[in-house]
Amino acid sequence: MPQPHPIYPLLFEPLDLGFTRLQNRVLMGSMHTGLEEERNGFEKIARYYGERADGEVGLIVTGGVAPNRAGWVFPFSIRLARSSQVGKHRIITDRVHRTDTKICLQILHAGRYGYHPFCVAPSAIRAPINRFRPRALSTRGVRTTIADFARCATLAREAGYDGVEIMGSEGYLINQFIVRKTNKREDEWGGTFENRIRFPVEIVRAIRKRVGDDFIIIFRLSMLDLVRDGSTWQEVVTLARALEQAGVSIINTGIGWHEARIPTIATMVPRACFTWVTKKLRQEVSVPLVATNRINMPEVAESILAEDCSDMVSMARPFLADPQWVKKARQNREMEINTCIGCNQACLDHIFEKKTASCLVNPRACREAESPLVAAATAKTVAVVGAGPAGLACACTAAQRGHRVTLFDKADRIGGQFLLASRIPGKGEFTETLRYFRHQLELHGVMIRLGTAPTVDELRAYDEIVIATGVKPRTLEIDGIDNPIVMSYEELISGRRNAGERVAVIGAGGIGFDAAAYLLHDPAQEQDRDRFMAEWGVDVSYRQSGGLCEPVDVKPLRTVYLLQRKSTKPGIGLGKTTGWIHRSELKRNMVRFLVGVRYRAIEDDGLVIDHEGETKKIEVDSVVICAGQTSQVGPADDLAAAGIGYHLIGGADQARELDAQRAISQAVKVADAL
Repeated sequence: MPQPHPIYPLLFEPLDLGFTRLQNRVLMGSMHTGLEEERNGFEKIARYYGERADGEVGLIVTGGVAPNRAGWVFPFSIRLARSSQVGKHRIITDRVHRTDTKICLQILHAGRYGYHPFCVAPSAIRAPINRFRPRALSTRGVRTTIADFARCATLAREAGYDGVEIMGSEGYLINQFIVRKTNKREDEWGGTFENRIRFPVEIVRAIRKRVGDDFIIIFRLSMLDLVRDGSTWQEVVTLARALEQAGVSIINTGIGWHEARIPTIATMVPRACFTWVTKKLRQEVSVPLVATNRINMPEVAESILAEDCSDMVSMARPFLADPQWVKKARQNREMEINTCIGCNQACLDHIFEKKTASCLVNPRACREAESPLVAAATAKTVAVVGAGPAGLACACTAAQRGHRVTLFDKADRIGGQFLLASRIPGKGEFTETLRYFRHQLELHGVMIRLGTAPTVDELRAYDEIVIATGVKPRTLEIDGIDNPIVMSYEELISGRRNAGERVAVIGAGGIGFDAAAYLLHDPAQEQDRDRFMAEWGVDVSYRQSGGLCEPVDVKPLRTVYLLQRKSTKPGIGLGKTTGWIHRSELKRNMVRFLVGVRYRAIEDDGLVIDHEGETKKIEVDSVVICAGQTSQVGPADDLAAAGIGYHLIGGADQARELDAQRAISQAVKVADAL
């Protein structure tokens, strides 16, 4: 009889499903990576899942696989519909089954979210996030689609999968059948709630009949639609009970449709914010339930189980950040976990741009075959100048490879721009990345010299020199730029300067949005779950369909103007999956957006501009400059003059918008090449 884990006894308790047993309570949630459609993609994704299985995750759910052509998320995306496709899937299952990890294939039919002209839906209603209008399925088409789901599950079993997950949430086809919002049918598949849930229930029954009793069937149930005319709570309960009767093994939690206007996974969403809805359902069914969304550290996962919210916890992006997450937790090495910060920059943003996913804090994610961590053939002495994100990533990677590394920084602590980022409301997770780097520096014996700007003579003693001295705020040529009311974003966010009650922010890129968010944040008001739900209009009492209510009114802390020279939409360069969140937050706080602005002068009582054909003064107490950055090359020029070679990375190389993803990725590549 295995002994309970001393710190996380519930997380590492096996889950007995009767016919099979999961080694722990951690499910790696489904996430499309783009590897599925790449050349030799099955070999690559087998390596990707294999590393997570080696990391001891209990159960893996693959990215969504279509059961037929109409179910594609986009043209030629992965599907499993023919026996000839089974062999490639065995590459994945054979690799995972070298371990005790189980793996389920997710069957996902996109419905009206399918970005192609073949998309179908219960009714011909176009999704607001898709330009293609779906064709309404005929009665025969509904039956055929159910058969396609069952055939896909049968082929999955033949391919060696331990089970399937039926995607019934996030606004995809099955979810579209369930709610009146998207199901206007008048036949046996529409109208009453009993008719509308016939489609998912019949799918489960058909699959169970084909695969037998010793095969995992997970149903991803939309427990909180977060859209108008979504399911009521009683409808969620009724469907869950029907699914249990139909033969599901596990019910996983789905939160929000893709078209919902409420954040569900971004970094500003409090950790474990939606576990209350899973706990609410746990009182209604006996089948094991899985909690999900913004779970990223072991203590969070353990607390969810301890509070009886669920039987398992699901994480997707945290396994991009660290494939060894479970193993490190089991071995009490939590400080070594490379934590998912929920930024979406290299994962979801890439997927929506039809790129292969990766991870800002772990550029090797989905590149396991191309860029494995390999020990250096010859240990070198390496100097890294600058302890921001690029310098930290380079120093840690070089040390992991066996080099003897010294890290310099003129500041008195490590972090660089990440120290600023961590002070932005909703970006506190950046402190986890700094904690990870700090521990890695110690673990791998990196010598840290803070408060030090090394000279050329000091640096010439090293075999390799990496310059990662980052960026500094760009200054503008405006009359009155030296006025005391003017400050840089760095002075503001670091806390060295305080802004007045009326503030003009010059620059509406990512830094401008961050500065505005900082100005509107009251440090005395912690962003906990209840506050988040109230501000975004989520009804935790679940009295309304979809779980929505009217958001509480926000009283802005300051009057903020956000200005830019260009006439384009403010924040046009923000992340595809998070930009709308930042814009919504600023609008709710009544930020005034002005585009096409020409700056004439800064005076003691305000900012004089040309806007919409006239000259006007914006009366403000402070002006914050967020107009980009310039590179700080540190000792690079002196090294070049002395004929000493070096590597230039991060902001010191390219002073673009604060791009930690590019900086860290470049840093790892340089360290790999040393």
